[in-house]
Amino acid sequence: MIELSHVCKTFVQEAHGQDNPPEVHAVDDVSLSIQSGDIFGVIGFSGAGKSTLVRCINLLERPDSGSVKIDGVEMTSLSPLALREARKKIGMIFQHFHLMPSRTVFENVAYPLKGSGLSRAQIREKVQKLLTLVELEEKESAYPSQLSGGQKQRVAIARALANDPKVLLCDEATSALDPQTTRQILRLLKNLNEHLGITIVLITHEMAVVKEICTKVAVMEQGRVVEQGDVYSIFANPAMPITQNFIRTTSNLHKVDELIAENAKLTELQPGQLIVRLSYVERNVAEPVISYVSRAFNVDVNIIFANVELLQDSQLGGTVAIISGDRANVTKAIEYFIEKNVEVEVLKDARYSA
Repeated sequence: MIELSHVCKTFVQEAHGQDNPPEVHAVDDVSLSIQSGDIFGVIGFSGAGKSTLVRCINLLERPDSGSVKIDGVEMTSLSPLALREARKKIGMIFQHFHLMPSRTVFENVAYPLKGSGLSRAQIREKVQKLLTLVELEEKESAYPSQLSGGQKQRVAIARALANDPKVLLCDEATSALDPQTTRQILRLLKNLNEHLGITIVLITHEMAVVKEICTKVAVMEQGRVVEQGDVYSIFANPAMPITQNFIRTTSNLHKVDELIAENAKLTELQPGQLIVRLSYVERNVAEPVISYVSRAFNVDVNIIFANVELLQDSQLGGTVAIISGDRANVTKAIEYFIEKNVEVEVLKDARYSA
């Protein structure tokens, strides 16, 4: 559905200095292939270039070079009139909603249908269907100032769907919302993807958002895509440091690193003990490896943290635990974990701690 090939976009800064270069390579030789029906996440820290990239998809920012194809159509070669028509099939929602405050909910949603050739009755029928779809049918006469943040974003989504787009671009669409409302909007987007077959590109700086609904993800850093793949593979085996940092923000398994650095009471060890972090993926997470290790090797395994979750219908997770026992048995237990494809990190060993 979307094919980006070697897309580049550079901004020239008039005021520049040592910490402010004359040119910013916001998108630097990016190639992506997004299949029809994907929910494709693009994640990166602020300034990574992800918002510029998504604006290059519908040519709100025209790339300096490279190819942008939507459903087989080369967008960069279209005339202004043809581009306006093509954009009708690319909906877009933003962080701050961009609703017209002087128009009602109904009028905001109906606005893209102006000049569509539909009769007044047809427009009313379509808008009412869209408001029902986003569960706001009772708010059609309300004004944006009378709505909550989540309701405003639902109006923005309905408006973006008015022209029956094949693609929906979401630029930090949940960043201004509280966690509960974020989950509601993400569920709505997932339902739209499943029932309308619409392809969604989701720009975010939150790995938890990617984990919630995306099927695939690209990680951006300094204008480049440094890693991409299906979400499960990226979470299970992140290759790049930036991806590893993002994943740490969604798991409590790295909280122990701070506690060890602070010499917290929870991480104090007795002779013969060590703290380990065990990471496992679908093929072994369901096996009772910890209980087996305790019985087979006569060691105690005291779990400090645990985090096992369902990601794309597959289990992923790990535990942080204190292992106690005879050192030879502890070593055998660790060897067994490794044999079962469990990644083992020894975080603290009583033999080497003060």
